[in-house]
Amino acid sequence: MSHHRIRYARTAALVPVLVAATAFAGCGREEVKYEPKPAYTGTKASLPPVPNVPQKPIKSGDAYTVWGASYSLRNRVHRKEVADQKLNITGYIIKTNLLDAPACAVHKGGKADPEGCVAPVPTFWIADSKDAPIEDSIKVMGWASNFAQIYDAIQEYDKGKDDTEVMDSVWGVTLPNPLPAVGAKVTVEGTYATTFTMSSGGAEADPLMGIITYSSIKYDEPGPELATLPGVKRRAR
Repeated sequence: MSHHRIRYARTAALVPVLVAATAFAGCGREEVKYEPKPAYTGTKASLPPVPNVPQKPIKSGDAYTVWGASYSLRNRVHRKEVADQKLNITGYIIKTNLLDAPACAVHKGGKADPEGCVAPVPTFWIADSKDAPIEDSIKVMGWASNFAQIYDAIQEYDKGKDDTEVMDSVWGVTLPNPLPAVGAKVTVEGTYATTFTMSSGGAEADPLMGIITYSSIKYDEPGPELATLPGVKRRAR
């Protein structure tokens, strides 16, 4: 048999096998028809409730609240209404640094502190409630240049005249009467900003709560006790 006939015979023999394989593949399992299903199955997602954020008042009468002033200072829209503006801010005095005065700074006015005596600028803090944390308060500075000015004011105020006025000989501002005491509710008038620059020791800054540079004060509620300095006893009024 010739070479061409042998190749033809082999090819002819393979044809039934290929046909059978094709027939077998066609007789296999039927294809599963795709049936689209909706994405929503009827199950609702469990979401946490929307937090109930209390709405704090911006003002108390004509004066700002501590929160209202500080919120406006941080707000890009309202910042220009309060920053570097003269405002009235109402709050409770929650802290003073009068009792933190070093002994070397407690003396009559007109006398310099001894060399090496380091004393802070007299300051008090106001907040919207008596028990507020210090970080939620605004510093009030500029009402006394040093503790000697406060010492002199105590001597005058304890003479018993409610309308006594004592002028700070350095800054030319009238000291509060009565002096700032923890627990008193006050309305402070002054320039509100992020910095206090009157101190010779350098500027002090608080970009979050701001600082009010004192001009005047009105007492809405008196403090339970008269404010004083370390080692200085007050006379009952």
